[in-house]
Amino acid sequence: MKLLEAQNVTRAFGGGFLSKHHMIAVDGVSLIINEEKPTITAIAGESGSGKTTLARLLLGVLQPTSGAIKFKGQSLTEMDKHRQKMFRRQVQAIFQDPYEAYNPFYKIDQVLTTPIKKFQLASSKEQALHLIEESLQMAGLRPEDMLGRFPHQLSGGQRQRIMVARAMLMHPKVILADEPVSMVDASLRATILESLMKLKRELGISVVYITHDLTTAYQVSQNIYILYRGSVAEVGNVEKVIKDPLHPYTKLLVNSIPLPDPDIRWGTTTDVNVTPVLAGAMTESGHGCKFANRCPFVMAECHQQHPPLYRTNDDRAVACFLYKKEPQVDGSMMAEFLST
Repeated sequence: MKLLEAQNVTRAFGGGFLSKHHMIAVDGVSLIINEEKPTITAIAGESGSGKTTLARLLLGVLQPTSGAIKFKGQSLTEMDKHRQKMFRRQVQAIFQDPYEAYNPFYKIDQVLTTPIKKFQLASSKEQALHLIEESLQMAGLRPEDMLGRFPHQLSGGQRQRIMVARAMLMHPKVILADEPVSMVDASLRATILESLMKLKRELGISVVYITHDLTTAYQVSQNIYILYRGSVAEVGNVEKVIKDPLHPYTKLLVNSIPLPDPDIRWGTTTDVNVTPVLAGAMTESGHGCKFANRCPFVMAECHQQHPPLYRTNDDRAVACFLYKKEPQVDGSMMAEFLST
């Protein structure tokens, strides 16, 4: 059963969808999270690729300009209050900066007791305390060291793990983690990533992991979507996409991953132009592949139309005319295949 689904969603900002001055942050992305088979799906790309906008669409914080976000087959915009409450409980978020979730005048206990009261998760104070202690322990924290303290008395890693504990407290079906380790040091990164993997492994919770870091995406996820300026450049099994990237942009990302030897980079050398392009820029004709101005393999057709997804493997697709001999597949079909 499809639990959470993005159906060809597009989100534009400014000036209206048909205006020349609008900016498309997410462009025709489809994604499916299956209820029966928990997965960790990474959404990766450089800054400005649309990752956080997609996360907010999936959370219902933003409404798509076109397409639909569905929860258990029903559009978020058509839900009654009962279904909305169910959605809010079963789809939780962990954000990049956990400090924004805290009121500095209240002890951290509040972020844990509030959802218990709102969703009536416990029938007594004793039961509520047991749930809180259990979730803190699963996030790798000692309840006696955390409860009763103010946010400023905790480290950034501790505040982040408390948000992981808060999400687990709700027993959700899906957690959207938006750059959850980008603001913590390396020693805590592994702990938080292990907590995310534990959610999937022990609790059967699917995770949508938003990141610019392909190394951690490779470590924790099964599938990966590579976004470039709001569009899917490449999608598929993370092992294949990272170890053998097909899209020139994915190759650029993989070859930018540093290894301990500063003279060696992971992957084969490519001549991809790394000169950044303005967010609103497009090819000279105003159409075509968004990566054309940076691509060493650019062809005439790249400036004429945006490439569709070509399916190169059973669990792999790439939006590049270099693979036009392969069968085309739309995003929804690929998303459904990856969810099975």
